[in-house]
Amino acid sequence: MKILPTRAASVSRQGLCTALLVASLTAAVGVSPPHNTADADEPTPGSDNPQSLPHGTPNLTLPDLRPHSPGGLPGTPSAGGNTPDGSTGIPATALDAYKKAEAQARTELPNCHIPWQLIAGIGKVESEHGTIFGTHLLPDGTTDKPILGPALTGREFALVRDTDGGFWDGDTQYDHAVGPMQFIPSTWKHIGSDGNGGYKNPNNIYDAALGTARYLCANGRDLNKPGDLDKAILSYNPSREYVKSVVAWMRAYQGGDVTALPDASGSPSAPRIPAGNTPSSPSAPSTPGTSRPSPQQSQKPSTPNKPSTPSKPKPSEPGKPTKPTDPGKPTPPAPTTARLERVGDAQWTATAGETFKEQARVRTLTDAGKPTAGTRVRFEIIGETKARFPGTGTVFTVTTGKDGTAAAPAVIANDQAGQFTVRATVEGRDITPVDFAATVKAMPVESVVLVGDKPGPAAPSTTFGAIRVQTLGKNGKPLAGVSGLTATVLAADGVTPTTVGPYFKKDGKAVRTIALGPTDEKGSVSLPDLFADAKVGPYRLKISTADGQVLSFEVRVEAARG
Repeated sequence: MKILPTRAASVSRQGLCTALLVASLTAAVGVSPPHNTADADEPTPGSDNPQSLPHGTPNLTLPDLRPHSPGGLPGTPSAGGNTPDGSTGIPATALDAYKKAEAQARTELPNCHIPWQLIAGIGKVESEHGTIFGTHLLPDGTTDKPILGPALTGREFALVRDTDGGFWDGDTQYDHAVGPMQFIPSTWKHIGSDGNGGYKNPNNIYDAALGTARYLCANGRDLNKPGDLDKAILSYNPSREYVKSVVAWMRAYQGGDVTALPDASGSPSAPRIPAGNTPSSPSAPSTPGTSRPSPQQSQKPSTPNKPSTPSKPKPSEPGKPTKPTDPGKPTPPAPTTARLERVGDAQWTATAGETFKEQARVRTLTDAGKPTAGTRVRFEIIGETKARFPGTGTVFTVTTGKDGTAAAPAVIANDQAGQFTVRATVEGRDITPVDFAATVKAMPVESVVLVGDKPGPAAPSTTFGAIRVQTLGKNGKPLAGVSGLTATVLAADGVTPTTVGPYFKKDGKAVRTIALGPTDEKGSVSLPDLFADAKVGPYRLKISTADGQVLSFEVRVEAARG
């Protein structure tokens, strides 16, 4: 087919190629009747999986196909033929996350055959690879501010009442889709993944991409099979148009030279919002590209305007002075932030593994004490603990509202006890910061267990085998950093102290009670060597925690046989 060197012919060719692409994609994924969520063979968390219900407005714009021209377009192959346009660029961090998710899935789920381009297709359609609403990806893969879908109130989208206590989406009434891959919190609870060595965070592109791979591969799907590919994508959104769009982008990424874009710039087609938009009042995701004129508008010829009759100037009345034009009053300068004021408690306490009830909140004020709006406030967690803001790591930046207040999300204490500081500063201003002092208490020990087998009998004047114990918290979770454990040798009744029998050494002397070091990352600690003296018989070894949990078992000294 000869390409005519006219703009009209080029547009017609582009439309024809797009139509052919859609037709081929429909054949690739199979033609099926309207999707019924109830019998879609969905993955976790069950047949009522809200992830498969309408939960937002994805970008269903298909990639353009354009005739190849010498020199090519950015992001297109150098060979001839019809190739995707420059929109195949992907932010470098997102591209790395997609490829690493594919590699991880290849190891974990070798029969799934998921390509990274499919994960990228989901990322493109759901959030422009984490750049929708003017967000961008930080070096660790976390979005600089959370990406939240609309509240799922059952009106425009599905009805999904709150399942996470507002932990990820800040809403304690209804759930929202969260992060660059738009996971519903209840789905993330089951499918959540850690793709880069941190905690499972749907706002992190590495975690979300790996979670997407596991989600699409659920139920033993083989994505080389068109039927399984179709079911997998429909499990994300029950829309035939959604399937076409995701697969179109997957094919575009597979067929073109994908350009790694700078993370801060993101996709050139990503919509932008003012920097003052904060996570506390998210806007519903909108479909990029919908601002194009409709076919009726673009094809309707404009009516030429009739020439207008020039108006005759009105002569001013004699004797009447002409009123000068009012230049308008000058706009007063915006009030300048001069200081920060703490709002709420300065001292916080939480138990490891929980979320602090308190939140860092400050108010920006002028010298006269009036609040200043539109001031950028940075909150930073400073200290050695693993405490984090949900979805944003150790730094959270927000703009003050009309009342001059700025608030950070509640801090996750994580599983490490200790102390840290949350510091609030004003960006670009040398203003005294405001600090919040936080303490993470160790999680209570629910039980102490032996690691491995109980030590066998020891002959007199020898040592017992290695003894290692583990501390566990709620739901059997190992507790790291637990201190205050002691090991004590008692008589056979497990109550009466003894001056004979097995013993430890401290400073070269025999002792029958000894303090143990803090538990390691797996909640474990090894006891020092336990020696047997010449007194044979049964004894009890008791391991105690500072909060009263006890593990007790028999150790026996037996004379050597023969």
